[in-house]
Amino acid sequence: MSETPPENPDFDAMTRDIAEVPAVEVIVTVAVNLMSAAAVKLGLTEEGDQHKDLDEARKLVHALAGLLDASATEISSFHAAPLRDGLKSLQLAFREASLVPDEPGQGPGEKYTGPVYGG
Repeated sequence: MSETPPENPDFDAMTRDIAEVPAVEVIVTVAVNLMSAAAVKLGLTEEGDQHKDLDEARKLVHALAGLLDASATEISSFHAAPLRDGLKSLQLAFREASLVPDEPGQGPGEKYTGPVYGG
């Protein structure tokens, strides 16, 4: 049995809730969501190729790289280091999944991270 959403969401309560969340937590949450979506579009989930879409993956990885670049001075290395590692893993997975890999420095997000080598 499915529940129907309330007709009038309490936007004031939602605003108060988000106001209590530190900016670093919001940035990290958005980054993790981008990473998860990119992994799905790269076919790295249990469903594999069912949701694979490299064009969509490119956009998500590029957005993640831009977010991490822009927020580098705002979040501590405690938060940034694992996110950068995840980004690099996604960039390498993209390179491996591409039939015709981008030139080094031209892959998704490499505008922000510099060339990613590997394979």
